[in-house]
Amino acid sequence: MRTLILSAAAVLAGAAFAAGASAAGLPAGAAHNIVLVHGAFVDQTSWQPVADILTKKGYNVTLVENPLTSLADDVEATKKALAAQNGRTVLVGHSWGGVVITEAGNDPKVSALVYVSAFAPEVGQSLASLAQSGPATEGGSAIRADEKGNLTIDPKVFPSAVAADLPPNIAEALANSQLPLSHVAFEAPVDVAAWRDKPDFYVLTTEDKVLAPAAQRMFAERMKAKITEVHGSHASLVVHAQEVATVIEKAALAK
Repeated sequence: MRTLILSAAAVLAGAAFAAGASAAGLPAGAAHNIVLVHGAFVDQTSWQPVADILTKKGYNVTLVENPLTSLADDVEATKKALAAQNGRTVLVGHSWGGVVITEAGNDPKVSALVYVSAFAPEVGQSLASLAQSGPATEGGSAIRADEKGNLTIDPKVFPSAVAADLPPNIAEALANSQLPLSHVAFEAPVDVAAWRDKPDFYVLTTEDKVLAPAAQRMFAERMKAKITEVHGSHASLVVHAQEVATVIEKAALAK
């Protein structure tokens, strides 16, 4: 999957990506550590384009590998990543990863939270309850469970619903290599809402067909997050990696 993501980044970013990659010293007072938490159906390489931009600027970037087996398991993976950091850390989640950072983000090392096209539950809310109460979307309506209750998006719908702004061959390949999310994770409520006590930032994707833009705005406004709108799909962390990285850099300066 890493090759697919990097291919997408290369096709979409081209020379502009390379031109923006020259390293410079980090701003005074910036958090040096960035921990990136991926969403359902993909792995940690979905963050690679953003990670590459931030690493080349001098940040210490960690990609969390969520097992997607339960909320507790994904939170534990994120907490292990946080434990390995030295100093202030920006914790970032995409999609389902927003649920994970909401639970894991009360770590004292976490200086700010960034939600990218992400769910941001309140205490007692689960991904399932949010999905049922929010606006219906093409991607949400195409989620299917196998005989074990593991969830994926119908591969025929995935390209248009999740990644309409990726090259079709890459979107189709991602659709056919999905990592399932356990129904146990889908149904688990959070016990902590870390966004209540941290500076919050939200990247709102206006063409999103998985998590409705109206729902994203509700989450962001409830958190009183600083909102950045990106004209892109649910895959904007790849397609608009530079814009997402810029928001993370702003979060690194939050106090």
